[in-house]
Amino acid sequence: MRAILPALVSVLVVTTGCGAAAGDGPERASVVFADNCGKCHGVDGHGKKEIAAPGIAGLPDWYVEAQLVKFRDGIRGAHGSDIEGLRMRPMSRTVSRSEFPALAQYVASLPPAPEESERMGKADAGKSYYAACAACHGPEGKGNKAMNAPPIGMLQSWYVETQLKKFRGGVRGAHPDDKTGQQMAPMAKTIPSDEAVTDLSAYVSSL
Repeated sequence: MRAILPALVSVLVVTTGCGAAAGDGPERASVVFADNCGKCHGVDGHGKKEIAAPGIAGLPDWYVEAQLVKFRDGIRGAHGSDIEGLRMRPMSRTVSRSEFPALAQYVASLPPAPEESERMGKADAGKSYYAACAACHGPEGKGNKAMNAPPIGMLQSWYVETQLKKFRGGVRGAHPDDKTGQQMAPMAKTIPSDEAVTDLSAYVSSL
């Protein structure tokens, strides 16, 4: 019994931290974010590469909410090889589903992270592979809500590379209910090599 008490206390802290956020709208969303998201993604939402938590500040609310739903419902983050996704899945369940819209709007309101100062890969070489991406994400990587394609130019190169490799390897986009993921997976598989993935990722983050 003594062994499980710390775990029970930890669970209570997480769940009540979300439920006890005062007020409604942006004020409550900021507390929910700090309690549940900020520890990994940073209080500014700029991410922490050392723990593989990407920058999420400034992403559109419709995309953030859609991903939270996917994590919560096991559509994303359920694959045994998706270490980061498996970490996100339980976190998405610490927040009430009814609070997803306000939380997503808060994330969207945060100023995006500054451009990366260093990137792996050769952006100039990666540009040649971007034509297939531009069809949905746009020539400047700003996304297209009508196609459920998020902006990607604001993402860090290491995160883009990680996700492309997950799509290529069937770790992401394999769930039958992940419609957008199923569109991305075959596109990612057209990239000829891991080196090309790294170069393309460097180009995407430079947009």
